[in-house]
Amino acid sequence: MNIIILGCGRIGSTLATAMSRDGHDVTVIDRNSDAFRRLGPEFRGRTVIGNGIDEDILKKSDIEHADAFVAVTNGDNTNIMSVQIAKEKFNIPRVIARIYDPIRACAYRELGIETICTTVIGARLIKDFLLGREWGMAKDYCVIKDDQLLI
Repeated sequence: MNIIILGCGRIGSTLATAMSRDGHDVTVIDRNSDAFRRLGPEFRGRTVIGNGIDEDILKKSDIEHADAFVAVTNGDNTNIMSVQIAKEKFNIPRVIARIYDPIRACAYRELGIETICTTVIGARLIKDFLLGREWGMAKDYCVIKDDQLLI
C-alpha cells in the first residue's frame, strides 16, 4: 500500500515506522524537518517538508499514486482540510483524520469523512476499564444522541 501521513508527531511517526516495517510505501509530510527525527531507524520511507494542505506539497509527496492518506497533525482544521483535499481532489480511496474535538469529529464523520477522536476513545477506554467492561471498537465510541455526545 502507498500511504501518505501528514504529521510526524508521536502518532504519525509511530504509524509511519510500523507501516514501513510491514513493507508499505510510506511518505511523511511535516512542516518541521526536526520532526523527522522521531522516525525509527527502520523507517525506509520518504519525508517531505511542507504544509499538507498545499497542493504542490501533496503532489511532491506523490499523492496521485497514494492508496491512503492519514492526517495526524496537532491541528483539527489542517487535518480536516487535508483529508478533504485528498478525498475530493485526488480521489484517494482511504482517508482518515485524527480530530481532538469530539463534536467536530462526529459531525465530520456524519458528512462522510472518516475521523478518529483520540479524546473520546481515550475517555471511553478508561471508563470501560474502570467499570470492568469489554473494550469496544473505535467506531462505537462516537455517538451523539439528542445533540449530546455520549461517553
